[in-house]
Amino acid sequence: MKNTLILISSFIVSCCGTSQNSSETTIEIESNSIEGVSAVTYAEDITANELKEYLFTFAGDDFEGRDTGEPGQKKAAEYLKTQYKKLGIPSPFGGDDYYQEIPESYFRGGIKSSENVLAFIEGSEKPDEIVVLSAHYDHVGVNENGEIFNGADDDGSGTVSLLEIAEAFMNAKKDGVGPKRSILFLHVTGEEKGLYGSKFYTENPVFPLENTVTDLNIDMIGRIDKKHEGEDKENYVYLIGSDRLSSELHNISEAVNSKYTKLDLDYTYNAKNDPNRFYFRSDHYNFAKHNIPIIFYFNGVHEDYHKPTDTPDKIEYELLAKRTKLVFYTAWEVANRDQRIVVDKI
Repeated sequence: MKNTLILISSFIVSCCGTSQNSSETTIEIESNSIEGVSAVTYAEDITANELKEYLFTFAGDDFEGRDTGEPGQKKAAEYLKTQYKKLGIPSPFGGDDYYQEIPESYFRGGIKSSENVLAFIEGSEKPDEIVVLSAHYDHVGVNENGEIFNGADDDGSGTVSLLEIAEAFMNAKKDGVGPKRSILFLHVTGEEKGLYGSKFYTENPVFPLENTVTDLNIDMIGRIDKKHEGEDKENYVYLIGSDRLSSELHNISEAVNSKYTKLDLDYTYNAKNDPNRFYFRSDHYNFAKHNIPIIFYFNGVHEDYHKPTDTPDKIEYELLAKRTKLVFYTAWEVANRDQRIVVDKI
């Protein structure tokens, strides 16, 4: 993959390997420390044990596969709302309302009404600029034989990662160290049915899309695919779209990874001619369509994809925590930089 050279005060980022774009840019990590408190302090709040505890509940049989509009999805939405209230993280709507309601008429194919779940941490200096962290919390339900599709990786892994990242940012806010920009935690419904939840949000944004700085979207980050089996290859994550709209976002992502998480960043699926077309297949795409820079974090497809065997006991929790920290560090840097990231590839 790519090696990033660390200089005294900057990173020389060379986008090579499997990426389709090459550039050489100097990026300085501006915001690893705010008022003497390091991002590492709060990244330590993201733990494998807490992710595991969340996921064994969220991807358990009680939620009946979280099929859009069905009782299991409603239970999952209520669970997320409850966790945010426990963490003391408010809704952007105020009060006890954490749901963006999506009417049945919005869907096709007889899908019942559903809801996105939103939580919000207001920025301390630039509250009108919004960093969106997204993950879909729906899955495909129960089949005709009564088998439950728990969706532990797809996308229970992304869902519980948002909860851990939210806790880390909230702890920083309580300590008076940011974030400078606001952060919206967006759990979208209906992804499996056709990206409905993210489409609805971008058509009915709670905050103006022109104020949205980026969308960091997490969809399946708890497993290891065939290509990366073997101890020497497991320390990876696929990144898709990081350089499509903002070279600065891409370079920030590379720099924070080199400084903190040291994952192998695999850009195989970022190729413009990728036959899988993953860039178009998760919720970030509805933001990218509006020229909002995105990163899609992904572990690749595995043998349990969209099967009842996608269960929480198969998740690599230490690796899940490491990938989650990469998203946190990237969001921390974007949220706390002096200037909003530049969109230079519309």
